[in-house]
Amino acid sequence: NNGNGSNNVSGNNNNSTNNSIRKVLSGNEKNGSKILIRAISGLTLIVFFLICIYLGHLYVCLLVALSEILLFRELVKVRYNTYFESRIQDTIPLFRTTQWMWFVIAIFYTYSEFIMQVIDNNPNLYYLIKYTNPYLYIIIFTLYSCTFVITIVTLKIGHIKFQLNQLCWTIVVLCLTVGQMKYIMHNIFNGLFWFTFPFLCVVCNDVMAYFCGISCGRKFIQRKFMSVSPNKTWEGFIGGGICTMIFAWYFSKFLAQYSWMVCPVNDFELFPSTLTCDQDGSIHPIFQQGTIKPPLLQQDYELIPWEQIYPIQIHALWLGFFASVVGPFGGFLASAIKRAYGIKDFDSIIPGHGGITDRLDCQFLMALCTWVHYNSFV
Repeated sequence: NNGNGSNNVSGNNNNSTNNSIRKVLSGNEKNGSKILIRAISGLTLIVFFLICIYLGHLYVCLLVALSEILLFRELVKVRYNTYFESRIQDTIPLFRTTQWMWFVIAIFYTYSEFIMQVIDNNPNLYYLIKYTNPYLYIIIFTLYSCTFVITIVTLKIGHIKFQLNQLCWTIVVLCLTVGQMKYIMHNIFNGLFWFTFPFLCVVCNDVMAYFCGISCGRKFIQRKFMSVSPNKTWEGFIGGGICTMIFAWYFSKFLAQYSWMVCPVNDFELFPSTLTCDQDGSIHPIFQQGTIKPPLLQQDYELIPWEQIYPIQIHALWLGFFASVVGPFGGFLASAIKRAYGIKDFDSIIPGHGGITDRLDCQFLMALCTWVHYNSFV
């Protein structure tokens, strides 16, 4: 009996060890496949993004418009999915219709000003001024008034508090998406650089923070980084920031050499022609190499090759710093929203990544920062 007992014990130990090994191996295999799917999806998104950049400014604007529609849909769907069965089915009329009416008004109001500026700056579009200037604001105000009245009329006794909470959530979503991205069209037409570079800075920071986090996370700093996003680590945050600053310095110099990136445009073209702004002198000096004034001391001038530096590289460091330090907090807000409503991702449209919001949550504030920086310092 003692011998059989010892054999059983050793057998149980071997089985538990084998089970542990299988769990570890299956876990590694699962993580490996997840990283592979995530990488393939990410590369596909980058290729699609570059194709839109190659096609021109109008197609980039259409990409932004499509993204804003999907962003709004995902964010308002969070509360809709949570309360549909218990609160609003066959009870509250026009529940989602009023949300989309507010979205249409916000888009109309936000980008109508941009369209009017394009028309005013493009002699080929002057014939449209007689249609836009007298009637545009009247149309916007009429739509706003109608939506406001419909929103109030659909209030139901017993559901007013919920409906007001939903209205506040809709307004917050509009502020996060349409509000912060109001000037992104201006960035695009000021030069594709001001759209492409900050966008890819955020992508670089996100990717490098991910890899720094999974490779070095909690090996040097054990303290929790952000309670609303427990998977984030100090190593990932710091490592991603360092890599983004390096990327910003060299990638801005690379983009500054292409007229397609730096030349501003004033018109909409389905089939854009080659951009050349260096011949007519409209290229901005910050995209011209060697225009940084050297310091007064000759020895400092010899130590630093100022004549090889593009001024945009100095601006790029600031944008890279913002993308590394402030930009990630858009992702932390998205994590807090998901945690509050008990969801893992906002959608499943992108394999391995989730929804559009999961990928663009850090881009909102970055686009606004780029516009402020451009108008303040450029």
